[in-house]
Amino acid sequence: MDLFRKLWRARNLIVVIFIPLSLLPLPLVHPTSEACCAYVLIVTAIYWVSEAVPLGAAALVPAFLYPLFGVLKSSEVAAEYSKDTTLLLMGVICLAASIEKWNLHKRIALRMVMVAGAKPGMLVLGFMCCTVFLSMWLSNTSTTAMVMPIAEAVLQQLICTGMADNLEPDATEDDSGTNVVGDPMQDFSIEIPNVKRVKARRDSQYPTKRDHMICKCLTLSITYAATIGGLITITGTSTNLIFAEQFNTRYPDAKVINFGTWFIFSFPIAIIMLFLTWLWLHFLFLGCNFRETCSLSKKRKSKREMMSEKRIHEEYEKLGPISYPEVVTGVFFILMTLLWFTREPGFVPGWTSLFEKKGYRTDATVSVLLGFLLFLIPAKRPFSSTRLTSDPLSPMITWKDFQRLMPWEIVILVGGGYALAAGCKVSGLSVWIGRQLEPMSGLPPWAVTLLACLLVSAVTEFASNPATLTVFLPILSALSETLRINPLHTLIPSTMCVSFGVMLPVGNPPNAIVFSYGHLQISDMVKAGFGVNLIGVAVVMLAITTWGVPLFNLTEFPAWAVAANVTSSL
Repeated sequence: MDLFRKLWRARNLIVVIFIPLSLLPLPLVHPTSEACCAYVLIVTAIYWVSEAVPLGAAALVPAFLYPLFGVLKSSEVAAEYSKDTTLLLMGVICLAASIEKWNLHKRIALRMVMVAGAKPGMLVLGFMCCTVFLSMWLSNTSTTAMVMPIAEAVLQQLICTGMADNLEPDATEDDSGTNVVGDPMQDFSIEIPNVKRVKARRDSQYPTKRDHMICKCLTLSITYAATIGGLITITGTSTNLIFAEQFNTRYPDAKVINFGTWFIFSFPIAIIMLFLTWLWLHFLFLGCNFRETCSLSKKRKSKREMMSEKRIHEEYEKLGPISYPEVVTGVFFILMTLLWFTREPGFVPGWTSLFEKKGYRTDATVSVLLGFLLFLIPAKRPFSSTRLTSDPLSPMITWKDFQRLMPWEIVILVGGGYALAAGCKVSGLSVWIGRQLEPMSGLPPWAVTLLACLLVSAVTEFASNPATLTVFLPILSALSETLRINPLHTLIPSTMCVSFGVMLPVGNPPNAIVFSYGHLQISDMVKAGFGVNLIGVAVVMLAITTWGVPLFNLTEFPAWAVAANVTSSL
């Protein structure tokens, strides 16, 4: 038993050493370019799936193995690690840093909850709407980390008020530091709980079973809403960026994927998913009495709900009147969105038509320009009559603000995916994989897409979303070209379904964040996540077979895919 314990502790080291050595006969016995590329792809994929080394570190494997095996030159691999989407992400992170620094996200969240009210059904819907909106522009993890403390504060108020109805109001905290009883209007902290607090929460009793169900419903709704919001924009989640860059690299003549076309396709998906997910969670945890849980009438509000609404209003009032930096951030937010939409809308000439040279300006150009300006614009109102105690020229954000939020690991991970895709194309591995999949040629396009969606949504429950997509994109591209299906027919649904790793805490970071608050058990996440998974796959399939067909012209095998297929075969 002692030996097994030692082996288990050293499992990551064993994987890191044993996997490359055990697979080494593949390039040695078959010293072809395809075999060498397959070796690098399999080693990197196993490192990603097992997480034996950090994802960013595993993404560097192609950087040294491709040159060693003669698949790509070192300079060619290095060029794959910095693409247009890297600049796009950097500009968006600048805006996200400004939003978080000046508490604009908190103002938006509290305002939307105030509109929704404290009725459980409407409260959940309100938090879901504000989370979806924020997740369109911020990362899913950042959005969950921002919204969850606000939701936890509201839940604490509900719990404290319920306990105060039955217990002495002068009761104090328990040994764990959790306010279980006392004055219902006492102040509460808005922070991620520590391990001791989580353990105490799981062992403690809620005022009623219904209160526990409300806590489960609200916490799960936030992680699901963050996932749904991330689908809407190209920058909403890292998997969207991975798809966009790999697609544009493999099919440079396509010119069909941009901020506008993606938004038009994905926004209806998000709206339908938001409503169906809310119904599913309401049915699962709150029952079917929508009249009781969703009424906006003041006569139907209980004392607890009125107290919770009062607390939410107090929190909003603490923010004070909207500040000058918040206004500037809001203006930049709207301006960036408008410039993205109007760059190349498709149905009318965009603002890029004003320039003589075409194809030079992308969404990254806009985001980097506006992000750069945030480092220059003073955070203090110009010509203000108030006496300034600090530097009047201090900018909206500093480099430390940017660096704190910039996900460099994701940047390297995306670069590793580009490097793998480039190696598969140059070596001819993608063509070889496509030939092995020819027996599927008898299936209709929708069946191929459905199988791909179910496969990636199952794998992503146990592996990270970016790693899963990075492995599957070249395979699905080769499959589409072999079967002469428009690649977008399989790639877009797979990209969306890879985000549906919602059944386990390890599925994605937002799941882990909400699980850390102690309201949930694994069984709750599996049960609710399975339904959300089915909803997501069904809605994505509905979209790709209806409004996605005319939007992306999916009924024919496009010329840009033919050109890519011919190039890969040479």
